Amino acid sequence: MELLDVLTVYHGTEAREIELYQGDLTSLKPEEAVDILVVSAFPNDYTPTPTSLIGALYSKGVSVLQLADAKAVDLRQTCSCWLSQEIVSQASGIQFKRILCFEPCVRGTPPEVVGDIFRTLIPFLGSDTPSYKIAMPLVASGDQRESAKKMLASLLEAAVHWMALGIPLKKLKIVEHSVSKAAQLKQEFSYLKRKYEIYPLRERPGFKYEIFISYSHKDTEKVLLLTEELQKLRPNLSMFLDRQELNAGMAWQQEIYEALDDCRKVIAVYSPTYLISKVCQEEFNIAMFRHRESEEPILFPIFLFDAKLPTYMKVLLQYVDCREGDEEKLRYACREFFSKF
Repeated sequence: MELLDVLTVYHGTEAREIELYQGDLTSLKPEEAVDILVVSAFPNDYTPTPTSLIGALYSKGVSVLQLADAKAVDLRQTCSCWLSQEIVSQASGIQFKRILCFEPCVRGTPPEVVGDIFRTLIPFLGSDTPSYKIAMPLVASGDQRESAKKMLASLLEAAVHWMALGIPLKKLKIVEHSVSKAAQLKQEFSYLKRKYEIYPLRERPGFKYEIFISYSHKDTEKVLLLTEELQKLRPNLSMFLDRQELNAGMAWQQEIYEALDDCRKVIAVYSPTYLISKVCQEEFNIAMFRHRESEEPILFPIFLFDAKLPTYMKVLLQYVDCREGDEEKLRYACREFFSKF
């Protein structure tokens, strides 16, 4: 493959890279191997068309349709993606371990939901192996006919956002097969690079807030009871509680990110609407990164209303069970929180 350009992103002082290539994702050399290959598809349609990456994979003996029949993880309802089982192939050029299939148009247009690729990966990119590499075409810009310019801008915005926050992704390879289209993307990438490149950040002492409350606005009534009880127990408590609706179509709201980065603890309030909210997912995942990297626990989950929790929410963190909005249990949760503060 031919390397066309590189965008360097920093998590603190650690450099991560987003690379633009011209080449063939089904003919990777061993030294070009990655952990995960991203493909895109229409919902539940894995037809190996001649012009698609799914078609090229099929010609090498890798059937996305068969992989879809035995998905390792299916997060299409919340993240527009699913992850395959580990791939075993002797075919030359198949230098990846799993496929992540991006199926947009279910929860929004591809440019709006391309960040779901990274949200899907967060629970599975373990902090103990911080050197993951991922390769992808410019998703949804082929058979799905989305604007390549729009997709590249949205993809880079999401990738820079998550890599700077600390997702354990060291290298992202964006690969275009067509020589002429790759030349156009190189020009656009160079322009976007100036906009999105992030430089090393200095450590910032202290915190502006002691607590950030991550919750669905549908649960405001019970959450206000929670915050009132917290303030009774600690009258001078500095707390961030967002009361304004956010634009879910945007990759992130900078002021909310800054508050999450500048708080000592995060209380995540689980509920059915919390689990399907893109904003709540962003808040939880950012807090989880901080939790993994911090010497002291950051995340304190409260299970407010019954819902089917993703495995990583149940396994990685112990929650306080306050279902179904039990007010006495909420008061207990506040006391339990301060006992670990």
